[in-house]
Amino acid sequence: MCLILNIETSTKNCSVALFNGSDFISEKSLLSEKYSHSETLTLFIEDVMMNSPYTLKDLDAISVSKGPGSYTGLRIGVSTAKGLSYSLSKPLISVSTLQSMAFSMSKKMPNFDLYCPMIDARRMEVFSAFYNKENQQVREVKADIIDENSYNTFLDKKILFFGDGSEKCKGIVKVKNTSFIDDIYPSASDMSELSLEKFKNNYFEDVAYFEPFYLKDFVVGKKKN
Repeated sequence: MCLILNIETSTKNCSVALFNGSDFISEKSLLSEKYSHSETLTLFIEDVMMNSPYTLKDLDAISVSKGPGSYTGLRIGVSTAKGLSYSLSKPLISVSTLQSMAFSMSKKMPNFDLYCPMIDARRMEVFSAFYNKENQQVREVKADIIDENSYNTFLDKKILFFGDGSEKCKGIVKVKNTSFIDDIYPSASDMSELSLEKFKNNYFEDVAYFEPFYLKDFVVGKKKN
């Protein structure tokens, strides 16, 4: 048995999924513009476990989406995962949010050369990276400001842009042979295979020192005098 609880809170989709190895057990998710993760995440974990024959003590590991994404969402997800890992004495796994999105999409739509998951980072900015069919990263994770010259280095490739940030690219990015799907959000189920692979290879995080991959600093607005 390899029972892993997967937690995804990097965007407006709050999602929890339980897998035993590659076998799906239970999932709970909510897509909300209110980013109500602090209110729902613990309840979702309870629901997922109640809809399974297992308890939290039966878990072999906790896996959390590490970002990039919403600062608040990531903080809530990671702090919850770390708390479970510490209290249950279970290993902590982290999975790249963009990589899990690309991995899932490459399996569903295998006819592209490159996959570019995009997470909305406000205004004309997106968090993105590029992955090939084998889920190998071919361009690092960046906070891209979208303009007509974005991604010109990939002109000769058939690319799928997807995620809630990809809508910003429509009509602006001039790369040929591209497709766009904007109603895609990272989910806990998408993490499961990558979580399992890391578990088998003992790729665990140090619970005391692990932090989310925010990519950008969180800036608090100051009141004007």
